[in-house]
Amino acid sequence: MNFGFLVFPGLEELDLTGPWEIISLWSKFGQGPEKCLMVAENPGPVVCNKGMSINPHATFADCPPLDFLLVPGGEGTRKEVDNPSLIQFVASQAKNCKAVLSVCTGTFILYRAGLLTNKRATTHWASLPRLRELDDVEVVEERIVRDGNIWTSAGISAGIDMALEFVEYMTDEKTAGRIQLGAEYYPSGRSYAMMHKIPQAPEYLRKRD
Repeated sequence: MNFGFLVFPGLEELDLTGPWEIISLWSKFGQGPEKCLMVAENPGPVVCNKGMSINPHATFADCPPLDFLLVPGGEGTRKEVDNPSLIQFVASQAKNCKAVLSVCTGTFILYRAGLLTNKRATTHWASLPRLRELDDVEVVEERIVRDGNIWTSAGISAGIDMALEFVEYMTDEKTAGRIQLGAEYYPSGRSYAMMHKIPQAPEYLRKRD
């Protein structure tokens, strides 16, 4: 199995590296994908939103068929939604993927690729109003939303939770548990300054005790 991670200038680092860690551990602990590939339009280094530089494994032109594709978000999505080459790559690979996943504003790339028509989806809380402007998408204020083989998650760190839930869905709870322990991913649950209660926060956060 091949698991592709789309990379492009201005992507949000944790959108990509969080799920990458989880999926890579799946390959180690639970017979996950044989190859995890960073895929970019061009072969050179890709500079992310906060300066991290990534060397892609493959380009759109030489990428093998993917079984899974994850699309991160970040400031760069505002430009990439109008990149015909990138949108065509996502749409073409998605036809044969068992699942396509997005983190944060990667949702808008999925939409432009024609993958969210009449589907439920979410995105970063600050971009929920933009998502609601798309009349043929049902916006759900949850951390993770699955509609068929399309998975979307809320912002940035939510990609880690989505990746774990995705692994559990594809395998079993024990495998997901081993990965969670391997990554020592046990968020404290502390809400600093109670910021999750602000009116702009997504509904799932405002409902927390």
